[in-house]
Amino acid sequence: MDNTKRRLLSEKVAKGFMHLSGITVTASLFFIVGTILYKGLPYLSWEMVSQLPKGGFYIGKEGGILNAILGSLYLAGVATALSAIIGIPISLYLNVYLGAKSKVTQLAKLLFDVLYGVPSIVYGAVEFGIMVYLGIRASLLGGIITVTLLTIPIVVRTVDELIKTIPDDLKNVTLSLGTTRWELAKVMLRSIRSGLLTAILLAFGRAIGDVAGVLLTTGFSDNLPKYIDEPAATLTLS
Repeated sequence: MDNTKRRLLSEKVAKGFMHLSGITVTASLFFIVGTILYKGLPYLSWEMVSQLPKGGFYIGKEGGILNAILGSLYLAGVATALSAIIGIPISLYLNVYLGAKSKVTQLAKLLFDVLYGVPSIVYGAVEFGIMVYLGIRASLLGGIITVTLLTIPIVVRTVDELIKTIPDDLKNVTLSLGTTRWELAKVMLRSIRSGLLTAILLAFGRAIGDVAGVLLTTGFSDNLPKYIDEPAATLTLS
């Protein structure tokens, strides 16, 4: 067998393993989701998602989880909005004003990479310690601050990767026309606007699914929080 046939055979074998891996992962996903739906749907009702929990709800009595659903949406929605408002300008400043090759930019990216990998329980524990020191109780505000700090690195690094996809020619031509750095930033934002939704969705997914970070800072309540300094329930802790 010559080298060409060997390469073709190796390529076919590699493709076969790739297809097999893809089918296995997809089948596993459908199996997990199907099992959850099969066992969970009989217990899911309109009353469960539209009512607040009543006395003894967690030991099988009446009521629902509306407080946890809205609490999660409040927390994740506000935290995601804040992380986008803070994270996108940071990434633009690092790449447009300081420059991608700046030592400060490289150090900042390294810092955000480290923060991205820090477990959420660390964020929660640090904020919990500060709250105890200041005499502040667990509340929706505490959870929002924790999750915002948790998701800012996600937004910054995702936007940074999006900026890398912008052709250098576009940046050079824009600057050669006499535009300011601020105008260049707006041009770059328009170029990556379709990808910004990805960054926001990634942050929202991390925010709404976090458990450890909100465990110590958000508290729990059977009622809907009327004020931001009141405890709130979340789906991950219900």
